[in-house]
Amino acid sequence: MLREHIIVRGLAHMANAAARRETALASGAIAEYRETIRAAVRGLYGNLPAGCRADPPQAALVSSFTHDDFRIENVLFDTYPGCQVNATVYIPTEVSPPFPAVVVPVGHSSKRGESYQLPCQFFARSGFVAICFDPPGQAGEKQPGNDHFTDGVRDYLLGETSSRYFVADALRCIDYLATRDDVSLGLGVAMTGVSGGGTTTTFAALLDERITVIGPSCCVTSLADLDISQCYSGCPETHPFGRYALGIDEVDLLCAASPAPCLLMAGEEDEVFRISDTRRLAELVRRFYVSADADDRFSFFTDSGGHAYTLAQARRFVAFARRWLQPDEAAARHTLAESPVPAFHLLPDEELRCSPRTDVNMRTLAIDQADRLSHSWDRSHQAVRRAAARIVGVHSVPSGQPPSVGDPFPVWSHDWRAVMLRPEMGIELPATLLTARSDRPTSALLHIDDSGRHRHLHRHGLLTAAVGFLSENGNARHLLTVDLRGWGDTAAAMYPYEMAGWGSIDRYLAYASAALGDAVLAMRVRDALFALGWLRTRPEVNAARILLSASGMGSVVALHAAALDGGVAGVVTWGGLSSFRSLIAAETYPWPADAFLPHVLRYYDLPGLAAASGCPVHLFGLRDGVGQPAPVQELVRYREAGIESVSAESDVRLIIQCLEAILA
Repeated sequence: MLREHIIVRGLAHMANAAARRETALASGAIAEYRETIRAAVRGLYGNLPAGCRADPPQAALVSSFTHDDFRIENVLFDTYPGCQVNATVYIPTEVSPPFPAVVVPVGHSSKRGESYQLPCQFFARSGFVAICFDPPGQAGEKQPGNDHFTDGVRDYLLGETSSRYFVADALRCIDYLATRDDVSLGLGVAMTGVSGGGTTTTFAALLDERITVIGPSCCVTSLADLDISQCYSGCPETHPFGRYALGIDEVDLLCAASPAPCLLMAGEEDEVFRISDTRRLAELVRRFYVSADADDRFSFFTDSGGHAYTLAQARRFVAFARRWLQPDEAAARHTLAESPVPAFHLLPDEELRCSPRTDVNMRTLAIDQADRLSHSWDRSHQAVRRAAARIVGVHSVPSGQPPSVGDPFPVWSHDWRAVMLRPEMGIELPATLLTARSDRPTSALLHIDDSGRHRHLHRHGLLTAAVGFLSENGNARHLLTVDLRGWGDTAAAMYPYEMAGWGSIDRYLAYASAALGDAVLAMRVRDALFALGWLRTRPEVNAARILLSASGMGSVVALHAAALDGGVAGVVTWGGLSSFRSLIAAETYPWPADAFLPHVLRYYDLPGLAAASGCPVHLFGLRDGVGQPAPVQELVRYREAGIESVSAESDVRLIIQCLEAILA
């Protein structure tokens, strides 16, 4: 159900994007369309520490090695302060400088790989300076704190995209090339890469006019095909917040690059990007180049390989790029692009080693940014509630569709009813309603649990005891416990791509919903508000005496719902996350990827949110980002925010007493 909801919404955004492209083609408004896409991409990245306006990098030469017809230099230079690019520069030795240049971003691999070393050697032997560098994480030299998934998802909390690290490094390489006397950038620079390196290329081309020729390889297909319909989670850097909502399909990136020369490359046997999907995309791009009077500037090339950058692709890219970077020599010069390919050999790993710093990385930079942002927060309760409303995407209780309510089934002191709540079209939330027998409206408990609504009902569990089940003294209370979307009975089933080591259901939900501009955690808060609003309509419930309780990630939902509603009698949670700040700082964490609520750390954290609820709040068994009992400094933040009842320990007896006291 939740997947279908995301798929339908994603496809609707892609349909809107397609309609926009067709309108631009039909009206001839290519320039306006192109600027719309470029402006949207610029908005995703903000100000990057690279480009024409950035200070030139101070590069340090690490080592150099000479081979028969090229040499290499290993250099280090900063993108973000202390965050180093470990670049290997391949330099021609058979021709005289200045040389045209090509930047080769690495995908989910290492610059030691065959798809990077061999093409770069080919470029150098063909008279191009080629610069290649490791991305954060993966198999390269920049692993600690730079995992694409574990660390990349942190940037959602900051309202930023982890793609900024990949793209900024690529642009910084151009800054570095501009400092070299043996490089000619008069006609711009080429950029080409495979897989994630191709993705970096397509985004970078829209951010820096110095990139005048691009050659993405084995990296593009319609988002509607792979990411949306087939539920390939990909990576957080390919799913910036709001990308789907902005209508930035892969084809839009390439169409908006026009009239810059583009050689799109693919392998007939690509294991990830199906060649039939890429062919369809290539035809769409070709139409744009034709309409922009630049039909000679787009070409689509396929070879017989798989998901790799082959020497056949390198040969074709050299011939293509030379037309634009060396037009006077393109026809006359006899190079490897026309001659038989000589033998190529992988260089020893030690020849490519740069040994960059690892103490500054995506995680530490995210921590620093979170701390800087916290100094600018407006901590007033009103400001926190306004920010939460924007992040969650709700300013009033959702109306939804009529629920289904089953007949009462008597169970001692209560009546049990099966309920199906429908907060919006296509979403159904299974719930269980226990109503105490009483001749007047009485208090009620609304419970949210990320592990299923019945977990604390079974065998006279915590909730059962709290609402006075089997009570004989007339103190029984009502209970509504509900599975929010993706939890309990609505948990998403596994899809084929989630067999991969980097795939998982929570990653798919996090990335895809972020790209929608509507995080799944925000959807769950709206679900909780809907359930709360419905519970208030029940005649047996005292609408002014409803208590919210929650466990696990349900605690984050409950705190948001309480602050946004402003009318609950209290909040009691156990086993919840202590703060988003602790989550962003955790080296490893047990929490799901969808716990990283986009934009939240730009405005507030959980202690301030708890205070903004305006009701008694009791938090038991708080867990920090690594899943351990919250340290003292975390508890102090709550007490400083005015929350006195907070503990790193969970005591069932105390939790029940607390629930009973508020419900009394």
